[in-house]
Amino acid sequence: QVQLVESGGGLVQPGGSLRLSCAASGNIFSILSMGWYRQAPGKQRELVATIIGGSRTYYADSVKDRFTISGDNAKRSVYLQMDNLKPEDTAVYYCTSNIQTSQFVFGDFWGQGTQVTVSS
Repeated sequence: QVQLVESGGGLVQPGGSLRLSCAASGNIFSILSMGWYRQAPGKQRELVATIIGGSRTYYADSVKDRFTISGDNAKRSVYLQMDNLKPEDTAVYYCTSNIQTSQFVFGDFWGQGTQVTVSS
């Protein structure tokens, strides 16, 4: 099986920064993409950013120019640098990855989530 473990959440003031990390482990043949979703109370889970093939990136409009996603293939990890944080960024952030676990088997895997709270 595959496990995704996130870290780096916490409480930060508006305008501050946080860096989230996520490491994948387990039965991994290859990693096709890694990314981050978030879910605020009472709202649907939304895509924040994703990195495909280790280089191609996508960002939600709400976080463009403030968040940066990066990956480390050797460490099977993805990072989300969040700058100029706003109260509306408050949410549980989930790491997700599309992973090939054997020659013909692919799956989407999720981490347990990490809380990010932006408040003064």
